Amino acid sequence: MTCKATVEAKMDAKDTLIERFKFFYKDLKRIPLPQIGDIYDDNVIFKDPVQEVRNIEQLHAYLSDLCLDVHSGRFEYLDQMVAEHSAYIKWNMHFKHPKLGKQSITVRGISQIQFNERIYYHEDVYDLGQMLYEQVPLLGGVVKGLKKRLAVN
Repeated sequence: MTCKATVEAKMDAKDTLIERFKFFYKDLKRIPLPQIGDIYDDNVIFKDPVQEVRNIEQLHAYLSDLCLDVHSGRFEYLDQMVAEHSAYIKWNMHFKHPKLGKQSITVRGISQIQFNERIYYHEDVYDLGQMLYEQVPLLGGVVKGLKKRLAVN
């Protein structure tokens, strides 16, 4: 295989993994959990503001609970930067959760992933306050008020 062909094969594999990753999370109610091993390494580290897990079995359990708890949810992918072994993907998550009222909630965030053939590190960063605290009737008003007071005009 020529050097150019090797580089192209690596790029195709990387791009395919990123697209499979985005498809995997497209519908939060119906995450295709049987395919988790195609995307994630057995010793994956996953972090978000709610949870940290350190292997594929724990990640499977966490995502399985998420699927059961959420009424509906989807990701809208906004932008991405992909390097040889890492990617940053900016997104909006739109979801409805029975414990957070009947309205749809939108939270902006970013996923950092590191990978070889599969993802071995995945960290989601988003505003937990926007996701949870602002949705609680009394507390939500306080959090929103604090944000307004802290904003620079």
